[in-house]
Amino acid sequence: MKLPSRSVALPEAEASPEPSVETGDAGSFEALAMPLFAPLYNFAHWLTQNREEAEDLVQEAYAKALKGFASFSPGTNFRAWMYRIVRNTFLSSRSGLRAAATVPLDEEGNEEAALLALSETPESLLLARADQEMIRVALEQLPLPFREIILLCDLEEMSYREIATSLQLPLGTVMSRLSRARAAMRELLQRELRRTSHEL
Repeated sequence: MKLPSRSVALPEAEASPEPSVETGDAGSFEALAMPLFAPLYNFAHWLTQNREEAEDLVQEAYAKALKGFASFSPGTNFRAWMYRIVRNTFLSSRSGLRAAATVPLDEEGNEEAALLALSETPESLLLARADQEMIRVALEQLPLPFREIILLCDLEEMSYREIATSLQLPLGTVMSRLSRARAAMRELLQRELRRTSHEL
C-alpha cells in the first residue's frame, strides 16, 4: 500500500556504517538517531495531525531518548526503541490522551484475522486503486490505534516484531489489530469510492 507521506525535507546524509554504541555516549546517540528524524517526524505528524505539535513531539522524544540513552541495550532494536518513545510521548500529551480515549479496542482476535493481516487482501487491492488524497482522508478518520499500526506496517515498513516492540503489544495482538485496521480502512475507502462514483 502506498500511503501519502507527510515528511519533512532534510539534506541527504552520506551513508555510513552502523556506529558502535557506547552506552550513554552522545556521539553514538546522534549517529543512530539522526537518520531516523524524518521518518519519526512523519509518524508524529500522522499521530498529531498538526505540524507544530509534531515538531514539539519529536523534539521532546529526542530529548527523552538522549536522557535515557544510558538505559538502551546495545544489540537491541534502536529504531523500535525510538518509535516507542515517540508514541509514548504522544500518548502522555493532552492531544494523545484525547485521541487514545476515543475508541476502546477489543484486543481479542481470532486466528483468521491474524492470517488475513499476513496475506494480500481485498483492501490492499482497493488501496492500489484509490488515489493518494482519498487514502490520506481515510487514514485520518481511523482511530489512533488503527492509524498508528497501519503507518508502522505500511508506511514505515516495520516487521510485525518491530511493531510489537514499538507499541509494546504481543505479536498476536499486532496481527489481529492490523487486520481490523485494514478492514476499517477498506470500509472507509469503499464508502468514498461509492460516493465519488455516484457523483460521476
